[in-house]
Order: sequence, then structure tokens, then C-alpha cells
Amino acid sequence: MSILRPWFASRWHAVWSSLFLLVLLASWWQPIWPYEQALHNSLTLVGLLWLTWLQRRYPLSATELGGILLFLMLHSVAARWLYSNVPYLQWWQMLTGSTLPDMLGGQRNHFDRLVHFMYGACLTPALSRVLSAGRQRVSRQGFWRAVQLIVVSSVAYEWFEWLIAISLSPHDAEAYNGQQGDMWDAHKDMLLATLGSLLWGLRYARAPRESGAVIPS
Repeated sequence: MSILRPWFASRWHAVWSSLFLLVLLASWWQPIWPYEQALHNSLTLVGLLWLTWLQRRYPLSATELGGILLFLMLHSVAARWLYSNVPYLQWWQMLTGSTLPDMLGGQRNHFDRLVHFMYGACLTPALSRVLSAGRQRVSRQGFWRAVQLIVVSSVAYEWFEWLIAISLSPHDAEAYNGQQGDMWDAHKDMLLATLGSLLWGLRYARAPRESGAVIPS
């Protein structure tokens, strides 16, 4: 059971881990598009394997683990509705009784934009510490390395989507990629992930150039 120990290292580790498991299981309750959802969730499995390795090598704080699991929860919810069909407008109206204004214009479903932004925002804290050459220390250098990794991995993911587009049928490719007719979809996704990561620059602006001072998690 040692493989489970990092996931329950503290009460908040256990809370985040349990919440993720509940969301993942709930997303598979009477799936609407099981084949396409499984295709999306293949990346969830890859993410969990990477996170398990990361937890064992660099034990994450509850905040760092929670950020990564929050991203995976959003991805699991989006995967159920294939990103393009997430009924977030209906959820907003049900919760508030009002209509969410379409500030971005058009009829496009923008939930995938949120997930790409949260990719940068949720993973940067953990990556910054791991890349700072210190187990509990964050440096400006480590932060900028994390931003670079977010950018490079976002580019690699868009290449992966391109391979999906040329390998699968047009229907399956659209079900996975969810471009919704936007020819600049990949560019916007990469930009949002980068902006989400750069937000943490406000926190790490006064960090030492090299690992030295402890930055609270």
C-alpha cells in the first residue's frame, strides 16, 4: 500500500484525492459517448501515472497536489461532454437564476478554453518547486523553467491533436479536438495555458534567482 501513502500524507491530501476520485467516478455515470470519453480519459490515466511518479520522487504539498487534481477533475468533467457540449450555461442559470453573458461572442462552447488556462494555472506551482533544485524551495529560475515546460507541453499537445485530426475519421477527430470551426483554436489554447502559468509570476517575482529561501506552499 506504499503507492497510496503519498495521496493520503495529510488530511488535505486525502480530501483532494477523494474528491478527484468522486468526480472521476461521477463523470462515468451513464456515459453519453463512452468511446469518445474513454479516448479523452486516456490522458487522465497518463496524468495519474506521471503524478504518482512525481509524488514518490518529490512529495507534493496539499496545495500543489490539489492544483494538479483540480485540473484533472475539470478535464474529467469536460471529457464526459467531449468539451464542446459541456452545459455550463445551463449550470450557471440553475445556480444563479440568471443568464451568463456571452462576453466572447458567438455560439462557441468555451469550456475547453477554461481547461487550457487552468492547465497552466494549476500545474505551475508544483512544477516550479520541482524545477528549482530544492525540495521545498522555489526560485525565479525554477518558475521560468515551469513556464517554459507549460509552453512546450502545450505545443506538443497541439501536435498530438493534429495527429488525431489526420488519423481518425472527421467525426472522431472533431469529437476529440473540439475545434468547433475555429481555425485559431490551437493558438488560443497555447496562449491561455501560458497566461495561466504566468499568473504565478506575481507570487514568485521576489523569489531568489536561485533556490535558497523557502517559499511557503
